[in-house]
Amino acid sequence: VKLELYARHGDVSALPACIAASLCGTTLELKYLEKGCTGPCMLKTSDGFQALFSNPTARYVCLSSKGGDKLLPKDGMDKFKVEEWMELAESTLVPGVQKALAHSAHHEEIDSVLTKLAAASFPLVGKSLTLADLCVWSALYPLLGAGAASDILVPAAVQAWFSAGDKLPEFAEGVKLALGGESPETFVKLAAADAALKIGPPPKLPIAGARNIMITSALPYVNNVPHLGNIIGCVLSADVYARFCRARGYNVIYMCGTDEYGTATETKALEEGLAPRQICDKYNKIHADIYEWFGIQFDQFGRTSTPKQTRIAQSIFTSILDNKLLYEDGMEQLYDEVAKKFLADRFVEGTCPKCRYEDARGDQCDACGTLLNPTDLINPRSKLTGATPRTRMTQHMFLNLPEISPRLEEYISKGQVTGGWSANTMAITNTWIRDGLKARCITRDLQWGVPVPLEHLKDKVLYVWFDAPIGYISITAAYTEDWEQWWKSKDVELVQFMGKDNVPFHTVIFPSCLIATGEDWTLMQKISTTEYLNYEDKQFSKSRGVGVFGNHCKETAVLPEVWRYYLLTNRPESADTKFLWSDLGAKNNNELLANLGNFCHRTLSFAASRFAGVMPELLSEHDAIGAEFGLKIEPLVREYVDYLERLKLKDGLRIAMKVSSAGNLFFQEQQPWVVLKTDKDKCATILACCVGLVRLLAVLVQPYMPTVTDKLMAQLGLPASAGMDLSDAALAATAAPHRLLPSGHSIGTPQPIFRNIPEEEIEEYRGRYAGSQKDDAAASAGASKGADKGKDKAKDSKPALGKDGKPIKVEKAKDAKGKDGKPEGRPVGKKAVASERAVDVSRLDIRVGKIVECKKHPDADSLYVEQIDIGEGKTRTVVSGLVKFIAMDKMVGADVLVVANMKPSAMRGVTSEGMVLCASNEDKTQTELVTPPPGSKVGERVTVEGFTDEPDEVLNPKKKVFEGVQPELKTSAECIAMYTGVPFKTSAGVCTVTSIAGGSIK
Repeated sequence: VKLELYARHGDVSALPACIAASLCGTTLELKYLEKGCTGPCMLKTSDGFQALFSNPTARYVCLSSKGGDKLLPKDGMDKFKVEEWMELAESTLVPGVQKALAHSAHHEEIDSVLTKLAAASFPLVGKSLTLADLCVWSALYPLLGAGAASDILVPAAVQAWFSAGDKLPEFAEGVKLALGGESPETFVKLAAADAALKIGPPPKLPIAGARNIMITSALPYVNNVPHLGNIIGCVLSADVYARFCRARGYNVIYMCGTDEYGTATETKALEEGLAPRQICDKYNKIHADIYEWFGIQFDQFGRTSTPKQTRIAQSIFTSILDNKLLYEDGMEQLYDEVAKKFLADRFVEGTCPKCRYEDARGDQCDACGTLLNPTDLINPRSKLTGATPRTRMTQHMFLNLPEISPRLEEYISKGQVTGGWSANTMAITNTWIRDGLKARCITRDLQWGVPVPLEHLKDKVLYVWFDAPIGYISITAAYTEDWEQWWKSKDVELVQFMGKDNVPFHTVIFPSCLIATGEDWTLMQKISTTEYLNYEDKQFSKSRGVGVFGNHCKETAVLPEVWRYYLLTNRPESADTKFLWSDLGAKNNNELLANLGNFCHRTLSFAASRFAGVMPELLSEHDAIGAEFGLKIEPLVREYVDYLERLKLKDGLRIAMKVSSAGNLFFQEQQPWVVLKTDKDKCATILACCVGLVRLLAVLVQPYMPTVTDKLMAQLGLPASAGMDLSDAALAATAAPHRLLPSGHSIGTPQPIFRNIPEEEIEEYRGRYAGSQKDDAAASAGASKGADKGKDKAKDSKPALGKDGKPIKVEKAKDAKGKDGKPEGRPVGKKAVASERAVDVSRLDIRVGKIVECKKHPDADSLYVEQIDIGEGKTRTVVSGLVKFIAMDKMVGADVLVVANMKPSAMRGVTSEGMVLCASNEDKTQTELVTPPPGSKVGERVTVEGFTDEPDEVLNPKKKVFEGVQPELKTSAECIAMYTGVPFKTSAGVCTVTSIAGGSIK
């Protein structure tokens, strides 16, 4: 394989790869970049592989070279030590040396590494050279080998260690290759220049008297690509809140990163034939790229496989041990005699004891979902060797949760009140407490993880759920050396976002660990959890290609702001929700485009065409128009702020869109295009109200769709920073929306913000990400195969017992035939289909109708009798109880939805031949017609995506089909008629009501 390394002359990130090529006798062609270029080195191979940064490029040179494997120990502690030194070099030593050279002074960041190196020998690991030596030596070269003049304090032992490598000809050859004819001083100049480029604003620290908020989102596992459920459950939700807090003027930091240690990473490494570190490097970048595309604005996005993580996790472990809240005990665990190691749960497979699925994992059965222990499996086998593991005793460390419990319960009781924890969070937490906390094992027999800091247990690592939450702390430590100001403070609010499956680890395990140290840690105050987001009628499945994952979103023509909006309107805050392609299209077309986009574009276009794009002078005599409009808008804005302060993100977005709807209604009612002809000054105030509302909307949607804010600010002719103001002063100003932009201000060029997404595009995406039916069938067959094996066991099972304690007699169904030769007692034809079908909206024949006549019922004051055309050539008579809600003149000519297959019934002497669908609010004080969109054809059937069966000829009232469907007929927050969250549609679009959100339809 041909290897090409693209790098700058004297780039220290290229040096390990150059030395590795020299040691392995491999040809490495250097492609030197022009002076002035920035960024790390990049390795390209003739077979299309690419790698960035120092460690990955050096590692790949070794892997692709004959004999290069000698620089990379395959397993054991040596492998871990090499990885640790490489990480220290890249994450700490290189930037520390760069900063020291940039300031020509000692930099404390490298102290810990130099101290560790002073106690080491050359080579660092074992008796022969490894990549650890290459990476550490290369990191030190600008400081010790290139003639740098500085006052940096380097221990004599470190200088001696460096000199040992300096004497090797292969090292000198590597330096020569990296320099490309330049002098060694190039390393010094480039290192200092790189440090200067990285000097940005200083990290934020808590401010006395300010509201200091530290936000975290659950650290995503590094072993896979995040899907939409992962994104909305953690990073996106936290991003919205962080952006809101910044706009409010709070002192806030947002910490996140990839969770990289543990069994999941080792398993993925085995699957892909890579080392755990390579898996982490690969997927950390994938995650970072996806989150960047989604516009997630972290203050620090880090990772847990770092030296800082090791130091802090081991320090917490030691503090708990010193407080006698850890103890050692033995436990039975499966041992692989061939691999000579104990097996973590995911390294064991076998037959599920419940459903007999043969490929169940040691932690869970994928076929039936049962949670398992490895020792529960029938016929267990090692995933490493295929051998049958044996049970052995092994020693582990346990966290004494019962002893910690009183202090933990005190924290939980206080937090649930002051932090406003959700009902679901409290229920999950209280279940753990109510059932009594048990000691929890916090160590594992793995190689990839934080080593247990005890000599006799040094071959074990800290369990991922002890180690992972500490990642929040170590990532903050990577952000600032003064991390303890955030994590050991009474003046900091810790707000954490996660899916519900992570709740007990954040409300019980993590705070228990911090409490057990006896130190004053910052404990979580507020928590925001989500339920599950499902995909269409399935669960997300990477292995079967089912669902939309973060990288897929980038492949579509749907913009990030649309994805953000859809996920946030569909955020599963209190119940599971469902991703539907049809719903994504509907929300884009009918909410973003028709509501927000329509209002902003028509307002700014009117300003550009009728007022030359300049905000007009306003006369005080028309201020009442703005004040009256402000009375409607200002309370909505304060409601928006209140929702977001309480982490009700979905409600906040609903209010923002409600403000946009108010703008559309105001524009339509005020008719500025008409007023302009007779009173230009009044029109100017109307326009100022609308343009001011566009500015306000840009601020309100900023936490949710920041790129939309940027576009609106540009079109308003305002700096992007103006879209970040939700201060108290800014809130007060919304009472006068016509004064939000000054007279004489010139706006930019109006342009549409959103585009229509056609149905055929949606269908193409649905097909692309539906997964393989063959794979789905195979998965189902796997579960069935296990279930079938369970049938034999069922023969020996005991019969079900009745209330009298006697076995229930179950008679076998007979296929006796009647006189017509058909099975006796079984309905046939359409009646059979109707009786056996599921009860859903497809059973209803809902048609578009037009009321051509309406009059009062002769014998009932509360009833109307309507004549409705539903395209049958003659009208139908329908009786409706709408007199007290809708005026008769509003009924005549109205387009409505009619359930056309109701069984005709007499209502006070008048036979009703259908039902008009209406929506009512919760207390039944308001009722509105459900109406089809303009352009719908009279008589056409209303459809609901995913429910395509033919309706019953006539609904049987005894079967109560309508009554079974009705509870799922509701209006959305945007006033769209829905069944199970899926819109009612005609050929012209979705069906709606005027103003009732969250109403019941019947």
